[in-house]
Amino acid sequence: MRRLLAVGSLLIGLALVILVAFSLVSSPTAQPPAATASPGAASPVPSGNATAVPNLSGLASIRESQLPAEGRRTLALIRLGGPFPYNRDGATFSNFERLLPRKSVGYYTEYTVPTPGESDRGARRIVAGKDGEKYYTPDHYESFKFIAEGK
Repeated sequence: MRRLLAVGSLLIGLALVILVAFSLVSSPTAQPPAATASPGAASPVPSGNATAVPNLSGLASIRESQLPAEGRRTLALIRLGGPFPYNRDGATFSNFERLLPRKSVGYYTEYTVPTPGESDRGARRIVAGKDGEKYYTPDHYESFKFIAEGK
């Protein structure tokens, strides 16, 4: 019964993600509404300022348009401040691997990028810094690329 409820909740969450992403794509001139971020979530980044964050990390970049579709939807949800489909979205990312620039504890938050065909959260994530920079990892923190937003 719990598994059925969990699957149902996941499907509802994914439906909301798709609905939000579709509304953003179908209305390119509309600005996202101001949202109140949940505790621990990264502040939404208005899409107009998406390209203003420079890559100071020294990591290779990936253009937003090169992210998988699920990554672009997760990025849109981060900008809106949610709602997020996974309860770990918005949790502190501690950077134990030391692949991202070293910052104080609590500086980074992580968000799930769903992987089609996976029964769990999968390996893909977006990690957001408090200064607005975002990084994509396709392999559960083994490597990162700086996300060049708006490109």
